[in-house]
Amino acid sequence: MNPQKKIEAYYAKEQPFKDGIGLLRELALKTEFIETYKWGIPVYTIDNKNVLGILAFKHHFGIWFYNGVFLKDPKKVLENAQEGKTKAMRHWKFSTKEDIDEAAVLSYFHEAISNQKKGLTLASEKNKPILMPPLLKKALNNNQALKLNYESLTPYKQREYCEYISEAKQEKTKESRLEKCISLLEKGLGLHDKYRKG
Repeated sequence: MNPQKKIEAYYAKEQPFKDGIGLLRELALKTEFIETYKWGIPVYTIDNKNVLGILAFKHHFGIWFYNGVFLKDPKKVLENAQEGKTKAMRHWKFSTKEDIDEAAVLSYFHEAISNQKKGLTLASEKNKPILMPPLLKKALNNNQALKLNYESLTPYKQREYCEYISEAKQEKTKESRLEKCISLLEKGLGLHDKYRKG
C-alpha cells in the first residue's frame, strides 16, 4: 500500500475520534506542510523534517509537535512527552472535536513551520559540556601522566568517567570510584573498555 493510501486508511478508520483527527488534518493541509506517513501515523513535514504528527488513542486524540519545546504555547495546552529521547516533543490532546479551536491550532501550526524553517532543534545530550567532578579534577592536576591519558580519551569516554564519579551519592563512594578510575587511567583505558570489543 502506498503512503497516500495508508494516510487515507488511517483517517477513514472507524473509531471514536475519526471526526476530530479529520478536522486536524484539514487544518494541517491549509498550511504548507507536506503530508507523509511514518511509524504508522500521518506526519507533516517541512523541508523533509518532521514537524508534527496527528494521532488517535483510546481516550484522546491530538497533535504531536516534534520540536514543540520551542512553541510559545500562549494557550498553555502543550504537555511534555515522556522523558528520554523525546525531550523536545510536546503533545496537544483533545477529547472531542468540539475542543478544537481552529484559529489557535492554525497559529500553532504556523509557528511550528516558522521554527522548523529557522532550524530550531534541541541539542542532543552528547553535545552538552562535560562537568568534571572536583575529585577527578584534583587527581588529574596532581598527576601529569594521568591528565595526559585522560585528555587522550574521546569526549564520550571522558564523560563516562565524570558521570561515574558524579553519580555516587556519598563522598566515600566517590573516592572509591575515583581510585578505580585512576587505576584504569594509568593504563590509558576508558571506564568500560574491557566490555567493549576491539
